[in-house]
Amino acid sequence: MAVTKNNSGKKQEVRQMFNNIAHRYDFLNHFLSAGIDYRWRRKAINIIGKNHPKTILDVATGTGDLAIAALKIKPEKIIGIDIAADMVGVGINKIKKKNLQDIIHLQTGDSENLNFPDKTFDAVMVAFGVRNFENLQKGLSEMHRVLKPGGQVLILEFSQPSKFPVKQFYNFYFRYILPFLGKIISGDKSAYTYLHDSVEVFPYGEDFMKILKEIGFTGTFHKSLTFGIASIYSGIKG
Repeated sequence: MAVTKNNSGKKQEVRQMFNNIAHRYDFLNHFLSAGIDYRWRRKAINIIGKNHPKTILDVATGTGDLAIAALKIKPEKIIGIDIAADMVGVGINKIKKKNLQDIIHLQTGDSENLNFPDKTFDAVMVAFGVRNFENLQKGLSEMHRVLKPGGQVLILEFSQPSKFPVKQFYNFYFRYILPFLGKIISGDKSAYTYLHDSVEVFPYGEDFMKILKEIGFTGTFHKSLTFGIASIYSGIKG
């Protein structure tokens, strides 16, 4: 699946795509990243944990991996939302097996129309989800809206390495190897073709920082991970 040029259908395409691969999503994440996604999530949680948030919203939660990782900072409650019901279903089963349902609550929801009152959460986080927003500014504005004053947004997302030979290897792997392996394991090549295409057009680094500032976040910073393959972004609601 190529990146949708007309955003009017992107939300439905993303929902269908992730529902299609939900049954193999966790395995593919860890296998195709050689397990490095665990380390990225730990780094993200270490950053958000410095402010000791008690209530956390995990946007585009998928199967709940970031929400589960956040338990190490001992929040009182984590709510995870995702547009793909099958992904949420996998996450709910995983959380039940770990007996975590008293702390983590997953539900379907639209990241660009959050069904929560203003100033509800101490922190809002999202891993590998903002590039799938149909309207990036709207989704980020909603995250800003539901944060309490002084609350933190934390975003973990793919970026693009710029140095030789990492850039060349990264492009070859994302363009050719990852879609091939993704198709074999999940039966859906389009999802992993989409991954490359969506990363290629997504603003990252200083370009993404500029958008966060325009939304109203202050104290923004970003941290590059693994030679620039991924990045962590953070900001505070004033």
